[in-house]
Amino acid sequence: MTTTGAHQDAAGPTARGYWWWERRRSVVLDVGLAGVSALECGLEGVRFADTAVLPVPVGVVFGLLAGSALLLRRRWPASVVLVSIAVTPAEMGFLMAVVGLYTLAASEIPRRVIASLAGMQLAGTLIVTFVRTRQSVSEGDFDAARWYVPLIAIMMSVGLTAPPVLFGLYVGARRRLMESLRERADSLEQELSLLADRAEQRAEWARTEERTRIAREMHDVVAHRVSLMVVHAAALQAVALKDPPKAVKNAALVGDMGRQALTELREMLGVLRAGEQVAARKASDTGPALTVPLAAVGLAAAAAAAAAAEDGPGMGDIEALVGQSRETGMVVELTVHGESRPYAPEVEQTAYRVVQEALTNVLKHAAGAKVVVRLAHREAEVAMQVENGPSDSGAHDAGLPSGGNGLLGMRERVTALGGVFVSGETDAGGFRVSAVLPYRSAA
Repeated sequence: MTTTGAHQDAAGPTARGYWWWERRRSVVLDVGLAGVSALECGLEGVRFADTAVLPVPVGVVFGLLAGSALLLRRRWPASVVLVSIAVTPAEMGFLMAVVGLYTLAASEIPRRVIASLAGMQLAGTLIVTFVRTRQSVSEGDFDAARWYVPLIAIMMSVGLTAPPVLFGLYVGARRRLMESLRERADSLEQELSLLADRAEQRAEWARTEERTRIAREMHDVVAHRVSLMVVHAAALQAVALKDPPKAVKNAALVGDMGRQALTELREMLGVLRAGEQVAARKASDTGPALTVPLAAVGLAAAAAAAAAAEDGPGMGDIEALVGQSRETGMVVELTVHGESRPYAPEVEQTAYRVVQEALTNVLKHAAGAKVVVRLAHREAEVAMQVENGPSDSGAHDAGLPSGGNGLLGMRERVTALGGVFVSGETDAGGFRVSAVLPYRSAA
């Protein structure tokens, strides 16, 4: 029991325990030890009264009071040791000395204080034992050697002092170690709780990113292809009776675009399903505690894989994309500056999606306007620009639905790779979309 416990009201029991005791059995133990010590000192007080020429009741009362000091060993262990040192010349309080030294050594009192009090107890016991042994030898019938009295005194003093001190130091060190381990366990539990919270936050972030990416991919794939299909369907309806060969050509184009859209959707969903299967397999191997975070990380990995799929569209497909737009009747001019070279897959796909979405917006909101697509290959970056003039019928709209997420999706794609995105109206009344992507992704 250490001396650093909470100070409690001495008037009676508190919420933690009784006075300075935390448990009832500690009260019983200390009261029992104090009773035995008081009885011992009371009996030894009779001999002390005879030796000191005092009334026997005085010696008994003195012994009872001195022995009862052991009741305070958990609160003031140093005081108990001082009392035992004080009564050592009266040859009483041996139990109090042993228990007091043990409690003192096991407490949180500084080591120098423990060493000082233990040394005082050792010196007092040594002196008293030496004197009493020498008197007994002088009064006896045998002739003892010179070494006999010092040896007995040293053995008695060390035997009464060293074992309780060493055992108390061991118990105190073990108690401190256990408290340190408990504190470390509590700290680890708190850290694990924080890690679990962070994992849940990352899982939520991964789910949000995955939803955003899926929405962006769906928008890019569906909006462009379906917009072209709607335009071709309208043209097919207009020329079905007047020009059957052209109607057949437009119908074939609608079918080709529908198949292309379905192919891209299947590729994207296939990558997502593969990512979910990998996440589920990792979660089952790791355990239920990490199922949600691993699943979310798997989805995020699937998102990255889908975004960087090498078989997805790239800058090499921009010319075909422009050709598809021309087939709808749009006037599109493509200019390329610099020498083309391979880029990171995510850079290639983002460049393609920016041009694709810009052409889709022209088809939706500026049908009939002339469009210029510029692609520039530079030393450490690639730049693209899609600019359209005003439509032939002013602010003509093709009547296609728009969710208003096209420009936002382009900006998210470009900035995620460390690029720069700018869009806005031109002085001539048209619209311009510009993007610059680094040679290597900064994501």
